[in-house]
Amino acid sequence: MKKASAPESRTALVRRARRINRELAEVYPYAHPELDFRNPFELLVATVLSAQTTDLRVNQTTPALFAKYPTPEDLAAAVPEELEEIIRPTGFFRAKARSLIGLSTALRDDFGGEVPGRLADLVTLPGVGRKTANVVLGNVFGVPGVTVDTHFGRLVRRWKWTAEEDPEKVEAEVCALFPKSDWTMLSHRVIFHGRRICHARKPACGACPIAPLCPAYGEGETDPEKAKKLLKYEKGGYPGQRLAPPPDFPGRPAAPLTTADPEGDPGSGAAAAAGGGTATGGTPGAAGAPGA
Repeated sequence: MKKASAPESRTALVRRARRINRELAEVYPYAHPELDFRNPFELLVATVLSAQTTDLRVNQTTPALFAKYPTPEDLAAAVPEELEEIIRPTGFFRAKARSLIGLSTALRDDFGGEVPGRLADLVTLPGVGRKTANVVLGNVFGVPGVTVDTHFGRLVRRWKWTAEEDPEKVEAEVCALFPKSDWTMLSHRVIFHGRRICHARKPACGACPIAPLCPAYGEGETDPEKAKKLLKYEKGGYPGQRLAPPPDFPGRPAAPLTTADPEGDPGSGAAAAAGGGTATGGTPGAAGAPGA
């Protein structure tokens, strides 16, 4: 009989977790938020819209949204039915429209039309929870934070960094494994890996660069050639989620909302907009959601 391995010590866990982070940094040196934005307000709105849909779907929707409502003052004055029609492709559009108008009104009335740079202030805005707040703080204000979305929670549980399901508890346990300066980029790397290789239903274990460090190795396809066929986005030669990616991004930009991907990639273009991909946000209508 196979001898049971000894439980991993706290020191060993910290070392393994930090090594995984270093390995992911080499695999994804270009990791970044996959929502298109030009300022804090656009990132805040886009993150709220990302609840229960893909970042790609949001990126295909926000150009028209920000063309019509470029500032909090504009969005606060929106006619709900007109806003709902624009954001309809992202799903749960009525709940999201209420959140967007509510948070824009609060920005206008309570914060001088500016997105605040403190967690305590951000979470007072309608539809904004810790996940959304950490995305905004980490990516436009330089305040470190861990973003616990669907991908992040799935992977850190597979890696035995935590057994918690509650996002706030996951955040606390993962933060304790790393120096604060690592938190924001760690989030991007883990989410990148979850979207590209360590998928929810069929992880590409045989193509995973951190397989030797993963307690869950073998849950997915272990044959290297078969695993390669499961890779998504730039790892599989397909477009990423952004229509306007950073200059150093190695993949192709995603297609606009009305343009189908010519290669029929289920993770890009209109195919994904029709419902593919994995949700990144909370559940609209629940406390602190969407974007919780």
